Amino acid sequence: MPTEIELKLSLYPQAAEAALRHAAVRALRQGRTRTARLANAYYDTADTLLANAGVALRVRRIGKRFVQTIKGPSESVAGPGLHARAEFESPLPRAGLDYARLAETPWSKLIAKARKRGGLVRAFTTEFERRTIPLAFPDGTRAEFCIDLGAIRAVRNGRTFRVPIAEIEIELKSGAASNLFDLAYRLAADLPVAVMTASKAQRGFALMRGERDIIGSPVRAASVALAEDVTTIEAIQALVRECLQQIAANARGLEALDDPEWVHQMRIGTRRLRSCLRLVAPHAPSPALDRLNGDVIWLAQALGAARDWDVFVQETLPPLSRWFARDAGTAPGLKRLRRRAESRRRGARAAARAAVGSPRFQRMLLSGGMLCAMPRFATTVSARESGNHATLAARADAFAAALLARRHRHLEQCATALESGSPDERHEVRIAAKRLRYVAEFFAPLFPRKRGRAYLKALTVLQDVLGCLNDAATALRIANESGGTADDAATGAVRGWVAAQAAALEPEIASAWRRFARAKPFWIRNRKGAIDA
Repeated sequence: MPTEIELKLSLYPQAAEAALRHAAVRALRQGRTRTARLANAYYDTADTLLANAGVALRVRRIGKRFVQTIKGPSESVAGPGLHARAEFESPLPRAGLDYARLAETPWSKLIAKARKRGGLVRAFTTEFERRTIPLAFPDGTRAEFCIDLGAIRAVRNGRTFRVPIAEIEIELKSGAASNLFDLAYRLAADLPVAVMTASKAQRGFALMRGERDIIGSPVRAASVALAEDVTTIEAIQALVRECLQQIAANARGLEALDDPEWVHQMRIGTRRLRSCLRLVAPHAPSPALDRLNGDVIWLAQALGAARDWDVFVQETLPPLSRWFARDAGTAPGLKRLRRRAESRRRGARAAARAAVGSPRFQRMLLSGGMLCAMPRFATTVSARESGNHATLAARADAFAAALLARRHRHLEQCATALESGSPDERHEVRIAAKRLRYVAEFFAPLFPRKRGRAYLKALTVLQDVLGCLNDAATALRIANESGGTADDAATGAVRGWVAAQAAALEPEIASAWRRFARAKPFWIRNRKGAIDA
């Protein structure tokens, strides 16, 4: 099936000329710059049947020529900013749709269903100037470097709405997609560009709904489908891609909106990504991985501070303030404490937004995407000739089973501290549970679903209750940081309240551990070498 693969970056229109003249582009140029004016009409049903299925249909006018294009949903091989979609094009004698050609595509049933629903009508239009430079990379990869400047227009309730188009598309013609990321990384070092997770079609349908910018809802982690015979490195590549996609997809919402869930979900993405990178590092150390891991740690620190203040202000203080609302000795101090905490929270949120809006964040996404787009992660690392590389090339289910067994045993050993251990020892139990959970979620698709689901549910309950205990410890630290000398009563109230909440968790911790101890590991093989269902 013909597939379009392109890396998309947003940029300021004023930076277009600088992008065209950038040294990295000039070094790869393989011909003259072509300029064309492209006018496109996108079609769908009144209830956006095609868009809901991830399909986009357009008719493009290029001078006196017309081309009909239908594209399928984004494929799983795509990374942050990398759009890979099945694409079918056919020339048209005039403007309008050729249903006979559409019936020859994989979405013929969807088109037939659309016609039964009242037919396909023009949904919105785009018009832009495209300047294209053909590129040739040293390894033989061929691509086109395009800059599009124009607008998307949609009519809603009789009014025309418009959003600008200012983006770079680096379209792969043949060869390795990792080259696209490498070029984008070089551009991001000098120009104000950002990874784009939305296509023009997605932006157009958002404009029809009244959204001038695609933000949507906070994006949660998704399970990654893994083939039974997938190698370890192929599985890790797929997992890293998904983590990067979650991080990139939450960036716009974190920058634009105050909902703390954006911070929370991006922080989860960074934690999961760090967990993935830890799987590779012992077997394939490299400067590229070290730099990526350093960037992820930097981002995680900014997000972690913002998340801690969100929890303290929104979850810890409100019930405490209600309880002491009529206590004349404590209520005023709690109000002052809240004002100071709100100020610190705003500062932490601003720091997180600055991190996400920085060039370093874009370079992190692009460097991660570059590693994931390589045919083999390990071909670029220093251990590629060693026995460690054999580990990465082996089947992922064997690698996962051994890793899960080690982390399961480590959690059992740490768990002796649950009953009477120190706060630091209990924190170690939580970290062990978290690391086991991430790996179990990553590789569960390789094993029988029923047992994996039961194990993960018990592990999630354990980690959640230990997380509540950690939130209590964090709240104590934050209260000490926020309290003033005149508000000792308020700070003491927070300490007492949090200590009481932590004490109330003791039965839940014991119950969660008993439940987890009964859960059967889902990766255990029987005597015949098969994994029990």
